[in-house]
Amino acid sequence: MKAALQKKLLDSFIEIIRKTSAELPKDVIDAVQAGRKQEADASRGKYAMDIICKNIDLAKVKSAPLCQDTGSILFFVHYPHKHDYDVLQKLFKKAVMAATKKGYLRQNSVDSLTGVNNGTNVGPGSPTLHLEPWKKDSYDIRLILKGGGCENVGAQYSLPDSRIGAGRDLTGVKKCILDCVQQAQGKGCGPGVLGVIVGGDRATGYLATKEQFLRKMEDKNPNPDLAKLEKECVEEANKLGIGPMGFGGKTTLMGVKIGALNRLPASFFVSVSYMCWAYRRQGAVVSGAGEIKKWLY
Repeated sequence: MKAALQKKLLDSFIEIIRKTSAELPKDVIDAVQAGRKQEADASRGKYAMDIICKNIDLAKVKSAPLCQDTGSILFFVHYPHKHDYDVLQKLFKKAVMAATKKGYLRQNSVDSLTGVNNGTNVGPGSPTLHLEPWKKDSYDIRLILKGGGCENVGAQYSLPDSRIGAGRDLTGVKKCILDCVQQAQGKGCGPGVLGVIVGGDRATGYLATKEQFLRKMEDKNPNPDLAKLEKECVEEANKLGIGPMGFGGKTTLMGVKIGALNRLPASFFVSVSYMCWAYRRQGAVVSGAGEIKKWLY
C-alpha cells in the first residue's frame, strides 16, 4: 500500500474515532430525548436526563469525549481484499495512538498484570479489531467505544436457571434479560441499551452481543418472535422503577436488540451486554482512495 494512501486512510480513521467519541448518532439522541420527555418534572429521573442532554450538547460543541471513560475500542471493518491486512492493523493502531494524543480518547487501557498505563491505548487486545475482506473497493468501518461501567453489568446465563425460574425458551430468555436489568440497578449509567444473544458458546455469544449494538435504535428485528420479545423487554424493564442512573423513573432502558446463534444441544446460553446512555457507535464508508464518503449513523 502506497504511503499517500496510508496517510489518507490514517486521517479518516482518526476522524471516525473523534466523531464516535464526541458525537452521539441521531438515532441515539432521539431515544435519549424521548426518555427525557417521559420523566416527571422536578423528579430525580428528569434531573439526570437533563444533565445527560447537556453533556451530549457540550461534547459535540467542544469536540470532547462524552465520558471520562472512552472505553474499550471495538472496530468492525470490511476492507477491499486487495489491501494488506497487516498494514491495516498497524494503521488502526496508529490511529488509536494519534487519537489518544489529540485527546479524542482518554488514556484508559492498562496492563492487566501490572496496572501500568503506557498512555497509548494500544496493547494486547486493545484496540479490538475485527477485519474482514470483501470484494468491494470501499471500506465499511464501524466503531464502538464501550465504557467499563456498563461492561461490568453485562451477564451470561446458562439455561435452565433455577434461581430465576428460566427454562429453555423465549420466556426463559425474557427472565434472563429482566434479571440482568434488575441486578444492574442503574450501575451501568442508564438509561441503557441491551445487546442480547440466544445460543452460541460463551465466547461467540458475548462477541455477537456487541454486534447487536451496530443496529439502529429504530430498526425492527426481522424475526417476528424476537421483535416481539425486544418490545416486551423494554416495556417491562421500564416498569421496574429503576430509572436513569438508578434514581427512579420511567426510563430504565432505551432499547433491546436480540439475535440468535446456533448452539449445541447440551448448552443454552443467553448472553447480555449492557450499553450506557453514552451509546458511542459510529461508522463510515471510506473510499478505496482513503476518503470518508458517507456516515452510516
